[in-house]
Amino acid sequence: MKIAVDAMGGDHGPAPNVEGALQAATELGVEVILVGDESTLRGQLSRLRITDPRLTVRHASQVVEMHESPAQIARKKRDSSIWVATELVKTGEAEAVVSAGNTGASMVASFFLLGVIKGVERPAIATLLPTLTGTAIMLDVGANVDCEAAHLMQFALMGNEYGKYLFSKPNPRIGLLSIGEEDSKGNEVTKEAFALLKASPINFVGNVEGREVYSGAADVIVCDGFIGNVALKISEGVADTIKKLLMKEIASSRLGRLAYLFLAGPLMRLRRRIDYAEFGGAPLLGVNGVCMICHGRSSAKAIKNAIARAKGLAESRLHELIQRDIEESLARQRGDQPPSSQ
Repeated sequence: MKIAVDAMGGDHGPAPNVEGALQAATELGVEVILVGDESTLRGQLSRLRITDPRLTVRHASQVVEMHESPAQIARKKRDSSIWVATELVKTGEAEAVVSAGNTGASMVASFFLLGVIKGVERPAIATLLPTLTGTAIMLDVGANVDCEAAHLMQFALMGNEYGKYLFSKPNPRIGLLSIGEEDSKGNEVTKEAFALLKASPINFVGNVEGREVYSGAADVIVCDGFIGNVALKISEGVADTIKKLLMKEIASSRLGRLAYLFLAGPLMRLRRRIDYAEFGGAPLLGVNGVCMICHGRSSAKAIKNAIARAKGLAESRLHELIQRDIEESLARQRGDQPPSSQ
């Protein structure tokens, strides 16, 4: 299997992308196409003394910087690393694309080149969150800042299929992020979405409050991209602050340093559970292909894990399962006989 990597994307340049690609090729046996400035990438390969034939380079003369408007990519940057990498998926040269670059650019490239699944109005970014009982999916976390109830319903259907794949559950629990458990709580969009979800055949468990997100109350948590992104960034900030405060307290006394010797193992396990690098990236659900969006600060480990997740999604043909689910939902709305899943 071949995975295309936007090797110029991310806050740290090509180094973690190249190193992560090497780790993926070595550990997973995948072939990785590194897309970007050829001389820069070959310099990285030479510096790291990488000669693995499973890593190849595809030249792209442009880069979409983090501060650039994604709207310009389709007109002015069709030779950018993210555009060329996504084009490899469109032409069938690669099974998936992975990028730690400009999120909006990844979305635009996927929208124009891969296209949106029929019946999906808004693709959504689905991230993973650690919970007391395991892991939960949250979507959308940034693709759509303004949503209608129908969009949230579609997010739920896409998250449902992702949950089936990820958790091996036939009926993952779907929750709607809101300000209270009662169906009367929330804004008009949330209340309308509640009614749609309740009437659907998915396993809807009702509203989920912010404090319940990490409790394991639901396997899939649905929200608009504005709320989801804010919640995600707050969570990252809280986790980082707690880690720094804890280390500060440990270093402040001899007793604290002594206690750390006994707690080092559990603390390392906790750190791994809340480290975004362990999850790798977040898929853009709703497009006709696999697009993994990674954190701009992604390390080589994060890129490797994103490639691993992209490989799994490509093998499962998740986008085709989502398309079937959406088609069946539309058929129910029309009162038609749902298409056969055979």
